[in-house]
Amino acid sequence: MTATAVEIHGTCDPAFAAVREEFIRNFTEREELGASVAVVIDGRPVVELWGGWMDEARTQPWQQDTLVVVHSVTKGFVSLAVHLLVQRGLLDFDAPVTACWPEFAQHGKAAITFRQLISHQAGLPVIDAPLPPDATLHWETMVRALEGQQPIWPPGAKHGYHASTWGWLVGEVIRRVSGRTPGAFLREEICGPWGLAFHLGFGPELDERVAPLASPLTPPVATMPMTPLRQRAFGLGIPAAGEPDQRARRAAEQPAGNGHATALAVARAFGAAARGGEIDGVRLFAPERIALMHEEQVRGDDEILGMPSRYGLGFWLSIGELSAHRGPRSFWHPGVGGAAGVADPDYKLGFGYAMNRTGAAPRRLAVERAVYRCLGG
Repeated sequence: MTATAVEIHGTCDPAFAAVREEFIRNFTEREELGASVAVVIDGRPVVELWGGWMDEARTQPWQQDTLVVVHSVTKGFVSLAVHLLVQRGLLDFDAPVTACWPEFAQHGKAAITFRQLISHQAGLPVIDAPLPPDATLHWETMVRALEGQQPIWPPGAKHGYHASTWGWLVGEVIRRVSGRTPGAFLREEICGPWGLAFHLGFGPELDERVAPLASPLTPPVATMPMTPLRQRAFGLGIPAAGEPDQRARRAAEQPAGNGHATALAVARAFGAAARGGEIDGVRLFAPERIALMHEEQVRGDDEILGMPSRYGLGFWLSIGELSAHRGPRSFWHPGVGGAAGVADPDYKLGFGYAMNRTGAAPRRLAVERAVYRCLGG
């Protein structure tokens, strides 16, 4: 494609012109298919851009309201739900999970705290028991399997990214203490009040807005070793690039990774957190609650990712050169295909990137770095 073949829509504050330039380069030089990017500063949108195509045949232009699966960025939204429940006194990070979920105690799990569960310390990143076909589409099947799973390391002794199981583990706690599924709780308590186009489990009424995933044209350079354990941890419930995004998968709630969103929804959610828990006059969190979101729980070698990681209470914390441009209090969550949401209280910044061609992490990072250059960072 050439630059003239890409039509970019939306708005961009002139102070963030470099963001628009990098976004265009993603299409003209970096194989982007369809994508959106949004930046919110102190509650005010300064960038909302979209362009490209919803489909590989390039027959459906990407629209302002186009939805796409954002994979593990979903965990950031679910973590907001958790913090809201803790703020309301319905959940305690230091209580054992069995306080609300007695059946979880099986096979040496009685002492696991919710703090360990949400920060990837529980030793439950995989399921050893054979699962029936389409098990990940059925909530009770996955919950029963995790009740019967033995930790693969002593809980609290190590940490490792619970790429898929995190969703059912944390989601079942949400369901037990709130009486609602994670998707319903988010819709009614966070996405509705804040006006966010984020959906965890939805009906066919939104299907026309969904952009299916597409495979990379050039295989991405591997940044993490693909060990058998990592393959198993990531392999539950997350569609592979090129797999049809079927109706049953969209309807199911997989809180680790099947939320669908626009980039603006991601930027507004993370941006609201970055400015103390309020946006457009709607306050959901006390400022002191936000400070806990970026409070480090663990750091060091990750048993699943095979590289150093830092985790807060449901969010990733920046570590290493790839995130050196962010503020020291920033917290974020990536999605395996390349989507991401970033909250940076030092700039009152919310950043969101969503796309349909996987392998987009370098493309998203180029745009994100441009944001910080515009901020003088």
